[in-house]
Amino acid sequence: MVIIAGVDEAGRGPLAGPVVAAAVILPNSYNLEGLDDSKKVAPKKRSQLFVDIKHQATAIGVGVVAAADIDKTNILQATQQAMKMALGRLKPRPDQAVIDGHELPTQIIPNKGVIKGDQTVDVIKAASIIAKVTRDNMMEQYDIIFPAYGFRKHKGYGTREHMDKLRLNKACVIHRKSFKPVASAMPTLSWLRKEGRIGQWGEQTAAVYLVERGYEIVAMNVHCAPYGVIDIIAEKDGIVTFVEVKTYSKKQLGTPAQNIDQNKLKKLEAAIHKYVVDMQVKKDIFLDVIYVYLKPSVPMFEHFKGIRLEA
Repeated sequence: MVIIAGVDEAGRGPLAGPVVAAAVILPNSYNLEGLDDSKKVAPKKRSQLFVDIKHQATAIGVGVVAAADIDKTNILQATQQAMKMALGRLKPRPDQAVIDGHELPTQIIPNKGVIKGDQTVDVIKAASIIAKVTRDNMMEQYDIIFPAYGFRKHKGYGTREHMDKLRLNKACVIHRKSFKPVASAMPTLSWLRKEGRIGQWGEQTAAVYLVERGYEIVAMNVHCAPYGVIDIIAEKDGIVTFVEVKTYSKKQLGTPAQNIDQNKLKKLEAAIHKYVVDMQVKKDIFLDVIYVYLKPSVPMFEHFKGIRLEA
């Protein structure tokens, strides 16, 4: 029996966020009522189909290419890279692949493009649903990190609301700076210093760093009076991690005041304890520290993991 995978993407057009591709193999027999091109399916139905496909598919592969990597090449190459990643993560490996639109060049799995395949071929429709819902979920995570832009609503597309907020707030870490509307709105380090946003930019950059490593962002900048603010609360593998972020720009590098002393550590532990009690957290909890070194090009990170705390 020939194993055929369907492949589709989501997120070629937005001004922010990743491009996501999915590859899906369906069994001979399946029941996916209402399966269609993800753009034609209502959000609630898409979410249900996402769950149904996850349960019924023989295999699913997902590829994600972040905004920073899109900027290094272009959106076409980034989309093709995401598709190759998705195909490469399928087990079993398919004998053939059908791609929505055009064939995928330099791909070891034989494939062909199907124009409007997301409307006519079930395995492509299924891939369309997986890619769309996966990306939408990621953009809702980014909405927690960047509440000023409304990503939960427009998912990074260039709506009037998004363009207004882009002009007002300038671009953020997940905006695609190679896209024309964003290029003119990119903040400089000097602008961030002037606006007093170095610390905020570092915290948001650290949160994106965590998302790209499989963490779910639970909350940002949580005030736990009278002890202070928890920069990031994240979860991964059933562990809740409280993250203190220290940000350096060129002018601040090596400033002793940025270090965490014992007094600061005690306040952090008290704030975390208050949050754990108030929110009735029953999972293992850890305190991490991330140092973010902001540079004109690519930020650098030092991630110190694993101070386990008692609940």
